[in-house]
Amino acid sequence: MAARAYWQGQIRLALVSIPVEIYTATRSGASVSFHQIHEPSGKRIKYEKVVPGLGPVDTDEIMKGFEVEKGEYVLLDQDEIDAVKLESRKTLELTQFVDAHEIDVLYYEKPYFVVPADDLAEEAFVVLREALRRTKKVGLGQLAMRGREYVVSLKPCGRGMVLETLRYADEVHRAQGYFRDIPDIDPDPELLGLAESLIEKKASAFDPKEFHDRYVDALKGLIERKKKQKGNRKIIEDKDDGADPRGGNVVDLMAALKKSLEKPGAGKKPPAKKAPAKKAPARKRA
Repeated sequence: MAARAYWQGQIRLALVSIPVEIYTATRSGASVSFHQIHEPSGKRIKYEKVVPGLGPVDTDEIMKGFEVEKGEYVLLDQDEIDAVKLESRKTLELTQFVDAHEIDVLYYEKPYFVVPADDLAEEAFVVLREALRRTKKVGLGQLAMRGREYVVSLKPCGRGMVLETLRYADEVHRAQGYFRDIPDIDPDPELLGLAESLIEKKASAFDPKEFHDRYVDALKGLIERKKKQKGNRKIIEDKDDGADPRGGNVVDLMAALKKSLEKPGAGKKPPAKKAPAKKAPARKRA
């Protein structure tokens, strides 16, 4: 495998140890980064570390400080910080197994591919993978990597397995604090039927290739057009006429859903059984 393993060690289940390698499963998107440029000279702007009243300082004179009170810091040098880093233990011990739906999606952080480290580990690896698949369980444990300890989950993925780092409980906000002001009301049956029909109409298999970062694409297009220009002229985009794209009137939710279903491709599935038509009350207007 051409990629370099992010972590090498063993998964332990009771008395069974399985040598494995872990590889990063994702990569950063093709984002567009910028530098700050001094326009008159065309040179990049640099930043210096300075102390107010003293000016620039040497890097050797800089320490890390934790603010305990306003303006008061506990100073730590890098050696002291390194001394408390956890050693990267080479064992992931699976201590608990739970149903996948019991882990809230908010806790999942970053995925990694897990593969057997050698031919001798393949049989035990496959046994663990299939046991997790048949029981529909997710293995949990704690793993130290690069000076930090993570809670991780382990589950089957094709012929391999996926390990995902999880956030700790104090890193996740409680949803109730954000959702408590949403009224607990029953939706209008006719509106609900129309919404369900629209969802069924647009239902399809997930294909991540259908989505791309339109903002990044637009930035790259702008940069390409600037490259083709002579000199350093600015590109002036066509201005809109100032009209509100939403229209002058508030669109009625019922009308919007019905119009969505009238587009080509509608009618493939009969809409949900409708309740007797009634005028939507004012509080249910979009």
